[in-house]
Amino acid sequence: MTAFDGPLVDRFGRVHRDLRISLTDRCNLRCTYCMPAEGVPWLAKQNILSTDEIERVAGILARLGIIEVRLTGGEPLLRPDLVDVVRRLARIEGDEGQLRVSLTTNGIRLDRIIDDLVAAGLERVNISLDTVRPDRFAELTRRDRVEDVLRGIQAARDSGLRPLKLNTVAMRGVNDDEFCDLLRFAQQHEAELRFIEQMPLDAGHIWSRQRMVPAEEILEKLSAEFRLTPAGDRGSSPAEIHLVDGGPTTVGVIASVSAPFCGSCDRVRITADGQVRNCLFAREESDLSALLRGGADDEQIARMLRTNIEGKRAGHGIDDPGFLQPVRPMSAIGG
Repeated sequence: MTAFDGPLVDRFGRVHRDLRISLTDRCNLRCTYCMPAEGVPWLAKQNILSTDEIERVAGILARLGIIEVRLTGGEPLLRPDLVDVVRRLARIEGDEGQLRVSLTTNGIRLDRIIDDLVAAGLERVNISLDTVRPDRFAELTRRDRVEDVLRGIQAARDSGLRPLKLNTVAMRGVNDDEFCDLLRFAQQHEAELRFIEQMPLDAGHIWSRQRMVPAEEILEKLSAEFRLTPAGDRGSSPAEIHLVDGGPTTVGVIASVSAPFCGSCDRVRITADGQVRNCLFAREESDLSALLRGGADDEQIARMLRTNIEGKRAGHGIDDPGFLQPVRPMSAIGG
């Protein structure tokens, strides 16, 4: 029996099919809930996984049952060879044909590169948008770049990639008066809005449950202006989906804190510097980079990946009295 026999499964029976790869820890925004104004120390260039290394690992994981790869950051559009990364990954054969490749981005520079990404094999894009108000965007991100983001959203809409998703982190006293405006914006741009409960993944470790807007409150605010109807079983998707005014528009809420979906989690994460994480909130990592650069063969790498996933905990434990926030902020982990 080899490490490639059978699905990539943990001790709770969760079969892992979804891979998240962070291409860089760098970002061209400084969102207040993610990092300080001066930024954080960036990874050294030589520590970032090369495109050859990313392709090799994705190929190994495809043999272990991964069928979808989402590219994240930091901001993945800052990676100079992003189009080549997408092209190489989209050629890899998985259990259900070629790997499906998607991207999460802040949208800045997307209008310049979207056509090349689609030609390379990109299937889907998620764009972060926490506000549509220019002054609020500048305050929240510490950058006056909202017009760049809006151009990126329009370019994604024009590209024909569907579903086009917009991600909004819900924050009390910051954008909780804008939820309905954001949903109307999504409708106008043929996009699916996803609200995300704010999670303890900020660089300053100042997250508090009191500042978080829970899913129940988000839906209550939206229901004041829209008729929301549950859309049915979400499977392994993190979002609870609702039809808006009977459809076809949908809105989702990702209740990572108030109603965690750990029981159906099927994700594997690889950081930009080649560390494997079996949970967004894990405090332990497995050093994939050392194996890749130390001459390990595919069997050894697959065995390490299996061991990492087998050690996955039942849940993230945010409600546990002893919960400790991950040392790395979201920008270094990848979404």
